[in-house]
Amino acid sequence: MNSPDRKPRRIMFVCLGNHCRSPLAHGYFQHLLKRHGLEHEIEVESSGTSGWHLGELPDSRVCRVAEKHGFTLTHIRGQKITIQDLKECELILVMDRSNLRDVLALDEQGRYAGKVKLLRTFDPESVQDQIPDPYYTGIFEEVYMIVSRACDALLEDMKVQLN
Repeated sequence: MNSPDRKPRRIMFVCLGNHCRSPLAHGYFQHLLKRHGLEHEIEVESSGTSGWHLGELPDSRVCRVAEKHGFTLTHIRGQKITIQDLKECELILVMDRSNLRDVLALDEQGRYAGKVKLLRTFDPESVQDQIPDPYYTGIFEEVYMIVSRACDALLEDMKVQLN
């Protein structure tokens, strides 16, 4: 576990607007960390590849799904990913291949590509690697199920690394 002189690990979830998928993953993963007593071991952030929702709360529909499952997203505000985030985060988890491409494009020298992964690759029940965007389709509950499975598996993976 974290010693007093070691900084917490920092991870970031990324989607297009930091309005639906990444705030959901952010809030759910923080919820998991608290439940497992690891909130001081890992810091969680989320961002978008666009600046469409800067400073805004997550979509109200995703907030309702989160509340239904026992956590809130009211502490999260939309922000845009930066090259500094790539430098400082140990792991960047993107929701789809478009996000992956956009995040990797920030890293012109390719120094941080090994830190960027598709979140859904952690989902043990999926053969897909992308998490669909529920903004226009309204499939917020389905996206919650995907995100929660992937985050549960991600945490198990990270717990092994923390020991």
